Amino acid sequence: MQDQESLVAGSDEAGDRIHASGSKPRYRRVLLKISGEALMGDLGFGLHPPTVRHIAREIAAVHAIGVEVCLVVGGGNIFRGIQGSAEGVPRTTADYMGMLATVMNALALQAALESMEIFTRVASAIPMDEVCEPYIWRRAVRHLEKGRVCIFAAGTGNPFFTTDTAAVLRASEMACEAIFKGTQVDGVYDKDPKLHPDARRFDEMTHDEVLQKNLKVMDASAIALARDNRLPIIVFSLREPGRFAGVLSGQGTYSVVRNGD
Repeated sequence: MQDQESLVAGSDEAGDRIHASGSKPRYRRVLLKISGEALMGDLGFGLHPPTVRHIAREIAAVHAIGVEVCLVVGGGNIFRGIQGSAEGVPRTTADYMGMLATVMNALALQAALESMEIFTRVASAIPMDEVCEPYIWRRAVRHLEKGRVCIFAAGTGNPFFTTDTAAVLRASEMACEAIFKGTQVDGVYDKDPKLHPDARRFDEMTHDEVLQKNLKVMDASAIALARDNRLPIIVFSLREPGRFAGVLSGQGTYSVVRNGD
């Protein structure tokens, strides 16, 4: 109980900081994309409950300032389709296994959010009625309009498509104004800043520049789909408390990928 209270207090404090600064959220409806690896903390595999609660707290802080939030989460902390196919599992089967892993992660985030009294719905592209509701576009839009957090699971429901592509697809369907990609670093770099101290961070880039430079923001299909739908992608670090709400209001360090025209 004490832990739950600290989570709620943390989200309230983050919202209070935004209001105190006089800043307002720049977007009314957003999609947060996080990797499955972001949920495993320092474990190296599976779910790290304190990390799951931290991410839930970040979402709660944004929800508290009136922003409609939906999420797509990966499954790489449990099973990665490409890696599975390299180890002898047929690619189609491996991708379906990865989709099921995203459902497990979505349910974990739902439990963390609902422990903070935030109404949440998990919508799966693969029907599994006993576990969560099926993804239905109009129903999902209505959930957001009612102030519920929607977590979209099982990718697009099709093999050979990544959760990056699923994130851009769902953001487009939900008429989100931006995609926020929460990572372990504070923006887009020309190379891994953890391995290269001289890595250069970009404040702003176009979708075409990301594709031309082959930067690892999202996979190429996702970047092209975001470009065609004029969806900006904001890349930021989820590690620091309050960062999601701060970046939404233009505070802190982050990178923006947007259309060039």
